[in-house]
Amino acid sequence: MFIFIFIIVLSVLILVHESGHFIVAKKAGVRVEQFSLGFGPRLFKWKKQETEYIICAIPLGGFVKLAGDSPEEFKGHPWEYLAKPVGQRAKIVFFGPLLNYALAFICFWAIFFLGFPNLATRVGGLVDGFGAQEAGIEVGDKIISIDGEDVAIWQELQDIVQKKKEGDITVISLLRDEEKLEIPIRIKQEKINTVWGEKKSIGLIGIKPGDELINVRYGFIQSFFMGAGRLLYLSLLTVKSLLWILIGKVSFHESVTGPLGIFYITREAAGLGIIPLIQVVAVISMSLAIFNLLPLPVLDGGHLLFLIIEKLRGRRLSARIEKIVTQIGFSLILLLIMSVFYNDLLKYDVFGRISQWLSK
Repeated sequence: MFIFIFIIVLSVLILVHESGHFIVAKKAGVRVEQFSLGFGPRLFKWKKQETEYIICAIPLGGFVKLAGDSPEEFKGHPWEYLAKPVGQRAKIVFFGPLLNYALAFICFWAIFFLGFPNLATRVGGLVDGFGAQEAGIEVGDKIISIDGEDVAIWQELQDIVQKKKEGDITVISLLRDEEKLEIPIRIKQEKINTVWGEKKSIGLIGIKPGDELINVRYGFIQSFFMGAGRLLYLSLLTVKSLLWILIGKVSFHESVTGPLGIFYITREAAGLGIIPLIQVVAVISMSLAIFNLLPLPVLDGGHLLFLIIEKLRGRRLSARIEKIVTQIGFSLILLLIMSVFYNDLLKYDVFGRISQWLSK
């Protein structure tokens, strides 16, 4: 079942991406010769008008083959890709990642609208030496507001408290056995390591969450803006992560995953329910859009870079230069794929699992 879900997820992401190229190419009057999902042995194929549709056995990629999309194949016909202006060709290339990004937004919008499980604000434990214990907070208390600001989930509580300074007094409103209490608590600051490896001071009161979950839903319009906000935040986080990986500030081993890692993540999410699975689809689709826009030959970003250069020069780069650059780009992508795959094998202890299986 998990393998089936994994295949469906990847197929949807690839179909959305390639449909972006396909739709805009057709609209621009470019003939699409092939629309293929996956690679390897062909499972199904059929032809409609001038396009051959193919489904292959390994669902880890796909492509749209456009008529006259290389100097060697270009015959000068008006329906060929290279016969179109730079702007139209750029749209064809760009709409693949754009549809992946749009899918990510729709998923985030749906998550906020349909509702998602989140930790409630019930106290599950106390930390010695912090303000909550000193003020008399008890395990089982349900926090309902901080300094008059209502909180419904643990994340909201954290966001407010962590902004406080050392020695600040914050007033916690809580329910204890249906009785409402207001308790002043002194803030204590501590330094933590962020995901970027930086030190950051945050305010703490010394409480731990319980295991109570609540389903949080928002209105249709509010979910729209919250989904957009979440997508923008994660996009900036992803771009920043890529930059920091390049300069060595963030570990490549800890930060990057490939198809094997996506399988494990999808399996865990599917086991938790439909909303966590939609969250995984959203994040992967967003990541796929950003990765494809990197200015590396073979990727959509590399094609866009060639088109920008063509626009600025007023003519294409020579076929020889494009071929050399593309071969270098392909080698880099292949090296990256091999590194990510090997990294996944180590991260998820695949060799250890195989060894255990063989020893049985």
